[in-house]
Parts: sequence; C-alpha cells; structure tokens
Amino acid sequence: MLRGLGASMALPWMESMRVWGDIKLDANEASEAPTRMAILFSGCGYHRHEWWAKGEGKDMELGKVLSPLNDFREKMVFIRGLYNAEALKGNIHSSQTGNLLSGAPLTSGGRIKSGTSVDQLVAQRIGHRTKLPSLVLGCEKSSPGVHKDYSLLYSSHISWSSPTTPTPLEVYPALAFDQLFKDKAQAGDQSVLDAVLSDAKDLRRNISRLDQQKLDEYLNSVREVEKRIESAGKRGEIQGWRPTLRKPDMPRPKDGYPQDIVEHMRLMSDILVLAFQTDTTRICTLKLNNDHGTLRFPHLGVDYMIHHLLSHSDTDDWLKVNQFFLEQMAYIARRLDEIQEGERTALDNTMLMLCSSMLTGHHDATQLPVVMLGGGGGRIKGGQNLNYLGKPDRQMCRLFLSMMDKMDVPLDTFGDATQPLGEV
Repeated sequence: MLRGLGASMALPWMESMRVWGDIKLDANEASEAPTRMAILFSGCGYHRHEWWAKGEGKDMELGKVLSPLNDFREKMVFIRGLYNAEALKGNIHSSQTGNLLSGAPLTSGGRIKSGTSVDQLVAQRIGHRTKLPSLVLGCEKSSPGVHKDYSLLYSSHISWSSPTTPTPLEVYPALAFDQLFKDKAQAGDQSVLDAVLSDAKDLRRNISRLDQQKLDEYLNSVREVEKRIESAGKRGEIQGWRPTLRKPDMPRPKDGYPQDIVEHMRLMSDILVLAFQTDTTRICTLKLNNDHGTLRFPHLGVDYMIHHLLSHSDTDDWLKVNQFFLEQMAYIARRLDEIQEGERTALDNTMLMLCSSMLTGHHDATQLPVVMLGGGGGRIKGGQNLNYLGKPDRQMCRLFLSMMDKMDVPLDTFGDATQPLGEV
C-alpha cells in the first residue's frame, strides 16, 4: 500500500516486492501475480442470428456480435448450451436474471429471495486478502418495481451478498473510484495521488528500474482517470430518461452521473482495470445495463427505442447495440493485456466472462450466451469452442465451480451443480 493523509492506494504487482500474504520463506524472491475474476453482464440477450463461433484457436470464426473480440480468439473460450433450470420457471426478465450467478430458486409475489452469487461467495472466502473484498459496478440504476409478480430488483442485480441481499451497486464513477483509493475519513476533493506522493517517492528509491517504470505508468493512469471522472461529473445527468429542461434549474450535485453512456461505461471499465492492476480487489462484477433496461444509444443512431424493446427485434440497430457491449469487454481485455506481470499479462491472470440471462431478447433461456477471455493464472486453455447442447449436466453452475476452483475456492457443489466443467 501507498499511504497518505486519509488515503491508501494498493500497488500493482512488481517483481521487486512480494504479494501481501505470500507464504514464501525467501523474502527476496518475487511471487506470482494473483488470479482475478471479472463478470460482465448485459441484459436481454443478443441477436439470434449473430451470436455464434465456429472452429478453434486463431482460425475461430465469430458471428458479428462477437466481432469486437477477434483479436482475442486465442485467449477465448466460447461456451454454448449451458443453462439455469430455475430461470425457466418464470420466463420473464426478473426470473431469469436474479439467480443468474447462483442457480438458486427465486421467490415471487414481491418478496425477495435468491441465492448468494458466485462472486460474493468467492469474496467471502478470499476477500480478506485485499483492501476490498469485491467491487460491484453498474451503468444503469436499479429499479424498485414489480413485473409479473417478480421484483425488478432481480433484473437490476446480478451480485447477491446473501439470498435476501443484493450487493450494493455503485453506478457513480467518482464513488467507485473513491472505494478504491480514498479512506472513509478523507474529506474534500484532494487528489489521491497528492495524498500518497511522499510514500510513492520513498518506494521508488527501493525498487528495480523496470518496477520504477511500472510505478510511473500506474500513477499516470490513476491521474488520468481522476481527471476524466472530474470532467464527467460536471456534465449533469441526461442519460436514459430525459428531463424537459435543457439545463437544470437547481445547483447540481458535485459528483454527477455521466450524461454519456459511452463515457460512463469507459470510466467503469477503467476503474475495473485499476482495481485489478492495483490488487485492490480480485473480484469484480460490472453490470452494463439492466435486464429490463431503459438505456438509449444516441451515439449509435439508435435513440428511438429503449434497450428492452429493441431486444425483441433482430434488426441492424440491435446488432449495433450488441457490438457496443462487446466492445466494452474488448477494451477491458486490451487494457489488461497491456499490463505485464512477470511472464504473463494481467489478462493471462484473469478470468473475464461476459454473459446474459437469455440467449435472445425473445426470452430464450434454454441456453445462455457465455464467452470468456483470459488465462485464469495459466489454468485456462484459450482458443476453445465448447458446445454442451444435448449433453447431460449442462448447468451454468458447473462453470462457476470451475471458476471458483481457479480462485482457490474449491467446492463440491454450487447451486444445482455437483461437478465443474472439466474443459474450463
């Protein structure tokens, strides 16, 4: 940690230093970077004719939805045919999303009961190793309503700390940034870098030249995100529902909600990368939108219909929106792949998964769309194209058992699964 008045900042992996909690006896021997797990979610599924993959490795062909991931085919695992049996019972958005990461049965009638999600179960087991047990981010605010007897909180949350508690979702980039770097006692708008500058200078004198370069790059990236958050917060809130006033008629809050969904998602993606790069947490979920969401996409020329309604079509506009979500995954993967951690990159040390609660916007949850990037700390073979359709034991929770095992949280059962996916 770098520490200063009211602030603390976790450091990126360095060859000159040992990872917190490393049990190696030789203090001079650098340890390996940790394995991380990130789960991205976009609601309402994807274009029914363009979510596919053929072949394997560098020769893998991808449907148009997945085209933003072309550069990562050798680090990709495309998975078809997994499903969540409990999600088929309600056949609506809420009943298909609230248990996506747990496989648990949902309570209807306006009451809330799901299951502890995979990210939070891992956080409960290993979260004490980092400043934050997990980071739970979103780009669309949760909805408190009820739809066909199911609470829309199920549509708004994929991360659950307990069966009755959705994990608090941070949708404000400035507050998400504060979670990483600011202590609760800190007040005002002091830059995190200014607070820890003295400690950083002391550290720099005692690390290798390569680590000095890495430290400088890291501090510069933190400063850049600080500046972008400050700029985004000044523009007010006009995303999604649009007010009738062109300008606010009251003083706006100091820390705002970005008006631009492009900037919002990019900021949250950068914060995810920073969280992993600094080892502030090793577990993150990023909900790009709600499963029954109302986002619009004017930057794509798709401003005439909200996301949920658009998902019931298979138009070129729906494809544009799908590709926009996949571009967020590609951006995160590229950022992580640029971070060298010993002989691997941060992407090689990460499991980055994108999923949705239905294959298409027509509520088809008989198979779920899943794509993974990264090597899971060298324990996942890339370039795979896996198909479980027509096979027994194709529970989505089998994938979660595999992911938990690579996070050093081996379990015999999770949800409705009793064995992991051997191929992952």
